[in-house]
Amino acid sequence: MAYARKMFDQIPDPPNIALWNAMFKGYAQNESYREVLVLFSNMKSLDVMPNCFTFPIVLKSCGKINTYVEGQEVQCVAIKGGFRANPFVGTTLIDMYADGGAVREAYKVFGEMVERNVVAWTSMISGYILCCDMVSARRLFDLAPERDVVLWNTMVSGYIELGDMVAARKLFDEMPNRDVMSWNTVLNGYANNGDVEVCERLFEEMPERNIFSWNGLIGGYARNRKFFEVMETFKRMLIEGNVLPNDATLVIVLSACSRLGALDLGKWVHAYAESNGYKGNLYIGNALIDMYAKCGIIENAADVFKSMSRKDLITWNTIINGIAMHGHGSDALNLFCEMKNAGETPDGITFIGILCACTHMGLVEDGFSYFQSMVDDYSIVPQIEHYGCMVDLFAQAGLLDQAIEFVRKMHMEADAVIWAALLGACGIYKNIELAEVAFDQLIKLEPKNPSNFIMLSNIYGDLGRWKDVARLKVAMRDTGLRKLPGCSLIEVNDSVVEFYSSDERHSEREKIYRALRGLTKSLRSSEYLPDLMELEQGG
Repeated sequence: MAYARKMFDQIPDPPNIALWNAMFKGYAQNESYREVLVLFSNMKSLDVMPNCFTFPIVLKSCGKINTYVEGQEVQCVAIKGGFRANPFVGTTLIDMYADGGAVREAYKVFGEMVERNVVAWTSMISGYILCCDMVSARRLFDLAPERDVVLWNTMVSGYIELGDMVAARKLFDEMPNRDVMSWNTVLNGYANNGDVEVCERLFEEMPERNIFSWNGLIGGYARNRKFFEVMETFKRMLIEGNVLPNDATLVIVLSACSRLGALDLGKWVHAYAESNGYKGNLYIGNALIDMYAKCGIIENAADVFKSMSRKDLITWNTIINGIAMHGHGSDALNLFCEMKNAGETPDGITFIGILCACTHMGLVEDGFSYFQSMVDDYSIVPQIEHYGCMVDLFAQAGLLDQAIEFVRKMHMEADAVIWAALLGACGIYKNIELAEVAFDQLIKLEPKNPSNFIMLSNIYGDLGRWKDVARLKVAMRDTGLRKLPGCSLIEVNDSVVEFYSSDERHSEREKIYRALRGLTKSLRSSEYLPDLMELEQGG
């Protein structure tokens, strides 16, 4: 745009309106909306007459930067120039006012329009939907002389955004000509509102599917934490082969791999992305860093990070937090310095990784300094996660008095995570008084969590206070609570399989325990003595 503007300013004769419009469009496409308005002011000072293509661009720019006073001035110029009845100008005015919440002004423009086509009706109805006035939107929809598929989809989307899937489905069923976008709109509606079963049925009913249909179903599974289904649907998509995954698909699948620890599938997606033109994709790069870090292959995460030519705040946050969680505290702090040198401003998530790194390295003073810097230098308001990191930092270093003092000075109530961290540290440093305080708080916050009883019971046991251990066991038994069994996830034959401690329900139970008994015999024959009681019980 700088070169374009330089050439534009050097035109010897006053530029014609087509050249002015080209400049307006160029600035708008580059999101330089203020420059559009400055140039429009210059144009008026030269008495150049705008045309019907000028006003929509200028009015959209006013809407983008919320300058409605200037928008009204542009409207006056349009009226004086004889463009009051122009449907393109009128529609853009409706959009500008509606986007700013001035729906009355938008309706006034709509009412003054001589020629109201389906686009104008759609803009006005969208304005009401944007203001959550579905009654007025439906009234206009029913009055519209012409209703194309875009208008139908707009109305259905309005109900979905308000969470009224009953009204949305009823209107969808009444649509005369449903296109694939109509189906995708309702599909995403069910997915976003947590009704995965109906989402699945609708997907199977679709006469045609595109990439947004598949992403709608896969994304719905991901939002509702059905990560196994994400992977199975992705495999089905590849097998059917009618639609190829895009970067959004791969990001969702990589996120599911992160949750399930499905490293082999994650590696396959990595190879697929690189061989299908997504090697430099920022979003896939960020997802790969996260996947490798959460699957425990931090070296691969670092390699992906180094290979990325473009990095954003999410990139830096993902690698810093990933490296910190793996105990490489000094590397995380070095990356934080690199991040600042690269001109990237840290946010609250960045500091969670930094504080975690300090905890792993036992850098109490440095951690406190970073915490203060977060508040003083970057004006970031500490959240419960930051307070939790600081309490954990003090507790892991054995500074339990400082930890509890920090909790008392917090600007919000401590949550169960903070008190659990304190209780765990009390077990390490045998501080029974503080352990009982933390336990009392945990009982208030998580009365149905049996892990809290077990943690305090273990502390009593380490101190030989067996009467207190027995008392806690009775109290836990009286609540009827049971600790959830431990669960492991491993990849077997291209699928992720769950295994629970003492699992009696698994379909391959007999084979698993037969193999476990064989391992037990091998361990005994090699004179290695692990906790065999746990092994024999399938622990």
